[in-house]
Amino acid sequence: MLDRQAPLLDIDDVVRRFGGGRTLFGVDKLAVHAVQGVSLEVRQGETLGIVGESGCGKSTLARLLCGLDEPTAGAIRFKGESLDSASRGKGGLARRIQYVFQDPVASLNPRKTIRNILEAPLIHLLGMKRDARAARLAELMDAVNLRADFLDRYPHEFSGGQAQRIGIARALAAEPELIVLDEPVSALDVSVQAQVLNILDDLKTRFSLTYVFISHDLSVVESVSDRVAVMYFGRIAELGPAEDIFRQPRHHYTRLLLASAPVPGRVLSVADTGTDELPDPYDPPAGCAFHARCPAAKADCRQSQPPLEPAPGSPSHVAACFHPASMSGEVRKG
Repeated sequence: MLDRQAPLLDIDDVVRRFGGGRTLFGVDKLAVHAVQGVSLEVRQGETLGIVGESGCGKSTLARLLCGLDEPTAGAIRFKGESLDSASRGKGGLARRIQYVFQDPVASLNPRKTIRNILEAPLIHLLGMKRDARAARLAELMDAVNLRADFLDRYPHEFSGGQAQRIGIARALAAEPELIVLDEPVSALDVSVQAQVLNILDDLKTRFSLTYVFISHDLSVVESVSDRVAVMYFGRIAELGPAEDIFRQPRHHYTRLLLASAPVPGRVLSVADTGTDELPDPYDPPAGCAFHARCPAAKADCRQSQPPLEPAPGSPSHVAACFHPASMSGEVRKG
């Protein structure tokens, strides 16, 4: 059962800009607004899916959550402890939060054997001795359905699915509480995707894990998530239980994503929204960033940023929209 008392991970008004400042001659430099005022809670034991188009800021947010990057403003706290450079040492948050990369082969050092790769966190984060490491390596390989004799091979000797399972084993090696999965199956064939997703589901129960699952694939996010956050242009457009998001979306961007997703037996029919162009990240528009593509946009949408407001009768389902879509009628049938 999910812990409703206190969040495992608390993201408070986080901003990440790249660039900016001034040159030596006093000329302002352009800045990319990758994440803009994101606030989220990740609950113990849940899978929070984060979905959006390429360039919406979801991978930047993923890197912030596990300490691979630092926010320009705002705070990220894990069990109340600030996620900053002082907390990432041995035995700290570097051990309790781990990351699984999108490209399974590129994320593994080609010069090291799988044994060396998996032993690194056991040595540097857990301080395990040789005998304890041998037992832990056997357990990790078994957990991801790989043979122990694979330990002495190199990353290039494995398929994409096998390499991703090794990446998952590496994340598990540190005995984390939270794993951030950044597009973990997008580079894999559909049949292999199912195998990896089944392994992740089993590991979540077996090791009492919490997942943040980043993806642009709506069908994958729907199948694995307890709650879903929809991102657009660095902000949260909609957040709520997965069933509500996929069956009764309130934000018009969420509805556009669902209408654009390929479904067997259905002809794609995306409404004409005027433009398919994303806003300029160097020059964010005033008001709602989606207004140029939104069929329901009005003057107020162009003037101010809409806050996240709960749906009638559903306080856990919120959308940043002045004129949300009607809650009546299902958009997608399961």
